[in-house]
Amino acid sequence: MVASAWGGRMFVVLATACCLTACNRENRALDASPAETGPRAVTVSDLYPGAPAPTPSDPRAQEYEGNAQHIANGQRYYKWFNCSGCHFNGGGGIGPPLMDDKWRYGGSIEQIYASIVQGRPNGMPAFKDKIPEAQVWEIAAYVRSLSGNADKLAAPSRQDGIRAIPPINNMDRAPPTGDPTPSMVGPR
Repeated sequence: MVASAWGGRMFVVLATACCLTACNRENRALDASPAETGPRAVTVSDLYPGAPAPTPSDPRAQEYEGNAQHIANGQRYYKWFNCSGCHFNGGGGIGPPLMDDKWRYGGSIEQIYASIVQGRPNGMPAFKDKIPEAQVWEIAAYVRSLSGNADKLAAPSRQDGIRAIPPINNMDRAPPTGDPTPSMVGPR
């Protein structure tokens, strides 16, 4: 009986010793910096609200601007990619209107392309690598044509001919002014 009590006590002592040696405080490296992956390259245009700086002309812009087929495709992609969810059908909504002559980040096709690809602060997401580049150019051509900047010789898309409003290429021109209105300029 004494041996059994001695064995029981020894078991409790060994179990306690094992538990105490297993208790080890975890090592936290709070001072360690995260792994360096290098700076991320993000290209951002020089477009800011206000008077837009002239952007270098992109040779692809002339291919898309004023081309009836590209404008018609851009109109279709505008609906497909739900641009009308924020800008309605060119009218505004929660996004800025696209049918007037007030352009915050410039109204040339290159600047519209940059706004779509890079996004803009306070609501416009970047669509780089989400929409194929050719389709972005076509959307930019359509958006530019909304304010009457389409070539008058460009044939309207079929849907525009049966609407009560004139086709986008027969609207009066409203070239973007680029001058910010006081409501477009945020606090400084």
